[in-house]
Parts: sequence; structure tokens; C-alpha cells
Amino acid sequence: MSFYSIAQKILPSVKDPSKVPVLKKKLIWTGIVLAVFFILGTVKLIGISPTALVNLEYYQMIMASQLGTLISLGIGPIVLSSIILQLLVGVKVINLNFSNPEDRAKFSILQKLFAVVLSIVEAVVAVSVGMLVPLPGMALFIVIQVALGSILLLYLDEVVSKYGIGSGVGLFIAAGVSQSIIWRLFALPSATLGTKGLLFVAFDSITTGAISQLISSFIIPLLVTFAVFLIVVYVEGMHVNIPLTVGRSGIGAKYPVKLLYVSNMPVILAATLFANVALFVNLAKNTFLENIMFKIAAVLTPQYGLLESTILGGATWGMWGSALIYMVIFVVTCVLFGKFWVQVGGQDSASVAKQLQSSGMSIPGFRRDQRVLTTVLKRYIPTITILGSIFVSLLAFFSDLTGAIGSGIGILLTVGIIYKFYEQIAKDPMFVSSGLMKNIVGKNKN
Repeated sequence: MSFYSIAQKILPSVKDPSKVPVLKKKLIWTGIVLAVFFILGTVKLIGISPTALVNLEYYQMIMASQLGTLISLGIGPIVLSSIILQLLVGVKVINLNFSNPEDRAKFSILQKLFAVVLSIVEAVVAVSVGMLVPLPGMALFIVIQVALGSILLLYLDEVVSKYGIGSGVGLFIAAGVSQSIIWRLFALPSATLGTKGLLFVAFDSITTGAISQLISSFIIPLLVTFAVFLIVVYVEGMHVNIPLTVGRSGIGAKYPVKLLYVSNMPVILAATLFANVALFVNLAKNTFLENIMFKIAAVLTPQYGLLESTILGGATWGMWGSALIYMVIFVVTCVLFGKFWVQVGGQDSASVAKQLQSSGMSIPGFRRDQRVLTTVLKRYIPTITILGSIFVSLLAFFSDLTGAIGSGIGILLTVGIIYKFYEQIAKDPMFVSSGLMKNIVGKNKN
């Protein structure tokens, strides 16, 4: 019996549906999982010191986590397991061919196993570095609670992928960012918590005549938030159509390759990697590696709201230099993850060519041959993968500089996730045949 078979038997798994769920059931399951996610974010850890929680608001949004609750680690272990395995496959330490469905299934098994292991490891690290400080004698109990919370998110993600719409990881990120945006806008002033919503900040700025603060703290972040939303929606529609013919009849068809071919996955992977680096770097405290590791973590931290600091006179050239270094590293990392993700997801030229060939499609004017399809697709997919990864990474970076509400990365991810959510619903036969779809199409025609 192979290692993969043993792992598959040992690990619990969400049962595959006997038939594809209808749209109504998909929405119900997605809603249930979302409700469970929010509930988990309110269940406080037993035995933790509430006054010792570290403020990691930015990373909490990216990792869909809520420190001090069962989802203190969020999606960190799930995404980090995928990142590490992709790197191991990329350097051929693990020999898997992602164009082979069986190998992709093996990758999923490994990812689940590794995510469970990382849930335990990261829970131990979070307690060890002081991110979560337990009461005396409660350290092990805290580790167990945090690890179980992350493992539960892993299986909720599987429920969404099999019975719901989209992915659980995307759903959790969108929910976390949306919650953060609402909190940042409408949070009541509190001297104890040190919070004040932007609407209250804007009111104070107007009444005191602090116009520069009003512009930098409210108007610019609000405008950038809407701008990112509109840009992502617009760019989602940009694509290149590759002409195809169907079967022997020669009926014309098209295969669209979007500019955002890799969607927002490169940003999710890169941001989660940087967040996990920030977590593990704390292990170097009080060691000879402390200075080096904390400098690395500083370089991998975005200069959120740097434009606001500049307007208010609090920024330095050193901050802008750090921001540019971060930008280069972030963009390169996103490009690498974009290329990896295309391979893992079976969206590379060879895999897509095989899918088109099996569907009876071919390039007009050429004989039916998978190699021809692969050659033509290679003119577009690799280039668009790189361009799309660069675009989403730069958009996230510049949005962060402006202090966009919910962070640039958060807004980018949320808009992309919601757009994909809509696309999947729009493709559902029940939605297409419904009166709602006809009304939307009819309005667009007018």
C-alpha cells in the first residue's frame, strides 16, 4: 500500500456529493459555512490572557484570523502547506505531474496532511513567541484549541469546494476583510480599545479644520477603495480570444484567456507566506539570528498608509526605500506563485490543450493535434500569467500605500473573490434559465 493510500485512509474526508448540488443547496451550504466561520471567530480561547494579545490587524485580514479565538491562525496553515508543497514539487523533491489527474489528487492528499501538521506546529509557535499568552498551566490546552480550530477551517474549506460555491479559503478572506472594512468605517470611539471609525475621524477633522488629515485619512482611502473595486471589475473582463473549431463540422468557437488568468491566487499565496514569515521570525528572539531575522521580517512588511504619513510629514526617505524593496520582492514572489498555481491547477498550456482536444476542439486551418493546440496556447498563457501576476501585485502594493480601507491586498482579494463567486453562480443552469438572469440580460441590452 502506497504512502498516499495510507494518508487518504488515516485522514478524515468530506464525502463527495452523489450528484452535483443544485444552486439553492450550494448557496445554503455556503451560507452555513460562512455562519460557522463567524461563530468560530467569536469563541474565545479558554485559558488565555486577554491583555497579552498582539495587535496584528493587517495580517489577520489576510489570513482570515481572529486572535484570541478558535481561528487565531485562520487560513495560514492551509495556504502555507500549499506554498511549501508547490516549492518542493517545483525543485523536484516531490515528483508529481500536475497534468495527470491522479498526481493532482495525490497533491491534495499531501496538502491536507501537511495542513494538519502545520496547524499543530503554528499553534505551538504562536504560544511560544508570545502571540498568544496562556494563563499558568494552560499552554498545552491553548495549543490544542488553536490547532483544532485551524483543522476545522480546513474541513469547512472542503465542504465549500464540494457542496458550496467557490472555495472556503476565498470565502473566509472575503468575510474577514468585509468585517474589517465595516469596523474601520463605523467603529465607535473608545479610549479603552484605542479605536475610532473613519467616519468619526472625518467628522473630527472637519470640525477642527484639519483638512490635510481629512484628505489623507478619509478621502484618499475611500476613493482608492472604490477605484480598486472598479479597476478589478473592469480588468476581469479583459481577455484574448483564441479561435477554435468544434468537431468535423467546423463550427466556430473561442477560448478566452483572461488578463487575470491566475485570478488573485498569487497575492493570496505571497501575502500568506509573508505573514507566516513574520510569525516564525519571532522564534529567533534572544538568539544570534535575531537581528537578521527581524530585518528580513521588516523588509517583507508592507508600508501600509505611507502616503498618509507623507502628507502629514511623518514619512522618511528610508520608509520609501523600504517600500520599493518590498514592492520588488512582492512582485517577483507573486509571479513565481502565479506560474506555480497555473501548473498545480491544471491551467498550463499542455493541460488546457489536452482538455480542448478531448472536447473535440482544434485550431482553424490546422490538423487536429494536441501538440498544435499546446504550441498556440504557449503564445498566450505563460505571458498572460506573468502580466496578470504583476498587475495584481502592483495594484495591491499601491493600494496599501494609500491606506485603502481594508488594505489594498484585502480589497483586491475580496473583489476578485466576489467576482468569481458571481461568475460561478452565473454559469449555473438554474441561474441561466431563471427570470433573474433574463432580466439582467434584458437590462444590459437596453
